[in-house]
Amino acid sequence: MLISLILLFLGLALLVKGADWLVDGATVLAKKNRISDLAIGLTIVAFGTSAPELVVNVVASSGNYPDIVFGNVIGSNNFNLFVILGISGLIIPLSVQSSTVWKEIPFSLFAVILLFFLTNSYLIAGDNQLTRLDGFILLGLFLAFLYYVSTQLKSEETEQAVEVSDYSKLKIWGLIIIGLAGLVLGGKLVVDNAVSMAQTLGVSEKIIGLTIVAAGTSLPELATSIVAAYRKNTDIAIGNIIGSNIFNIFLILGVSSQVRPLDFNPSFNTDIYLLIAGTTFLFLAMFTGKKKKLDRWEALILLITYLLYTGYLIGLES
Repeated sequence: MLISLILLFLGLALLVKGADWLVDGATVLAKKNRISDLAIGLTIVAFGTSAPELVVNVVASSGNYPDIVFGNVIGSNNFNLFVILGISGLIIPLSVQSSTVWKEIPFSLFAVILLFFLTNSYLIAGDNQLTRLDGFILLGLFLAFLYYVSTQLKSEETEQAVEVSDYSKLKIWGLIIIGLAGLVLGGKLVVDNAVSMAQTLGVSEKIIGLTIVAAGTSLPELATSIVAAYRKNTDIAIGNIIGSNIFNIFLILGVSSQVRPLDFNPSFNTDIYLLIAGTTFLFLAMFTGKKKKLDRWEALILLITYLLYTGYLIGLES
């Protein structure tokens, strides 16, 4: 048990550091091509910080642990939305661009609603499963999102937030490759030891996925958004979260279902309802108080809601 716990934290550390190196290398590449901060947040940084979820889910899917797969994605999205935006918004009210209000946030809400209907297809198909066909739909929408970002958010002139002259091509690609290696090894350690601990403690894989694995794989998003908030770069802070939530559903579940069709536990529906409610609240928050801004009191509501819900989950398990 102690060894599993140590290896779990080692895996989480590798995930965080691997994502950190990957983001550094990828961000410099983006800056060299003069891509806007919001575009970087929605794509490069979002992909880098979502990479732990991707690796964990591919490993979990290949090992036939669907509760870990869904628990990780749904739990990570809830953690991103309620905890990370909550903490970031308490540090500094998060100003949001019009495109985020009217396009990216609604797109992330559409992603959650679509996931609900795809995984609750028993009324039509007679089962609860995310099939390979469903995965193709998700991956197609992911490509559509990337196309939208590439055509709408590219800027000609951006501030160079990273001193790119200090990075050679060898250093950039070294960071990316070593970061990916850390993600692969870390993901393997997290899944294997989380499942082992769940079996030892008699805790369901669902709860492990929604809490320990989800929070652990969201640490890169947490670190990135908090640093961005302290630096008053709210485009990176909120773009990272919205982008990660879209990536998690469209890309990560899309890829996971290609590895193996995933049986869906209907008890996850409550967590999906929470994610729908939270994303809707974020959209409505853009029109209350100061418009196009997540105020501190709204951020506090997000954070308190998550703490209460986590207490509810633990209570159900005990």
